Amino acid sequence: MSTRSRPRAGSLQFWPRKRAAKVLPSANWRPINSKEEGFLGFFAYKAGMASVTVKDLTEKSMTQNKQIIIPATVLEVPAMKIHSVRFYKKGKVFTEIQVATDKELKKKVKLAKTHNTLDKAPSDYDDIRIIAYSIPKQTNVKKTPDILELAIQSDNKLEFVKKHIGKEITFADFVKSSLVDVRGVTIGKGFQGPVKRFGTTLRFHKSEKGVRKIGSIGPWHPARVTFQVPMAGQMGYHTRLVYNLKVLTSGTIVEKDINPKAGFPNYGKIKTSYVLVRGSVPGPVKRQLLLTPSFRPSKLQSKKKYEFLEILQ
Repeated sequence: MSTRSRPRAGSLQFWPRKRAAKVLPSANWRPINSKEEGFLGFFAYKAGMASVTVKDLTEKSMTQNKQIIIPATVLEVPAMKIHSVRFYKKGKVFTEIQVATDKELKKKVKLAKTHNTLDKAPSDYDDIRIIAYSIPKQTNVKKTPDILELAIQSDNKLEFVKKHIGKEITFADFVKSSLVDVRGVTIGKGFQGPVKRFGTTLRFHKSEKGVRKIGSIGPWHPARVTFQVPMAGQMGYHTRLVYNLKVLTSGTIVEKDINPKAGFPNYGKIKTSYVLVRGSVPGPVKRQLLLTPSFRPSKLQSKKKYEFLEILQ
């Protein structure tokens, strides 16, 4: 008879399993292999999922030149603006210049009474990044803008930033990439037991002091409960990252209206620009997300090509 073996459940990659400190996660910015210039990050709001009809143009695929139906996530990407510009030297911020003058932003966020221009920008710096804020009033999601630091891909970053100060930045200014990484916070499920949290087996129905618990939480010595023991605690509302999602299509509602007749469930109708990516992304509907071009694209996902046809209503 073979030896019974059951590896422990629950990845130790994500530890500690506690609630995320903030809803919109940040990214470790680094340059990508692309000659395109633009912003390396963009705000998105999850509208929902749908079944999408596409034409498979992938070479040597079993469904090449055939119509297939795949799951996709619909993301709304309203415009954003620049709040301030950060200058880095030796990996640290040594000055930040506020350039935002939006009156509506002052009602939501504390701003300095005066704003500056980049005419007196320092010349001795290693890198430039921006603090951008979204314009969610263009959508049905919320009113308070989301603020986050974003990196830039350009040969002359200072001149690139000057062109976009005071103007609305659309998804067309995002670095063009067929694959994107999506960062977000998962759906919160509150305080859960070890059976639901780690998938442990139920105990015998006559077991003493409970069935949905761990039979042994460890030996006498060491005289403590180690972190490997499945225990009850917070489940969900964790920061997660999904790599290499294929961009199926993007555009504006003016060009092509993809809204269902009654709108997306619990979201409503998209009013601005949208992006369709294959597969699912973290979080519930209306959750804010951060889109970045793929920093480590895989060959398997890169060679896939789809021609978007329609969304099945």
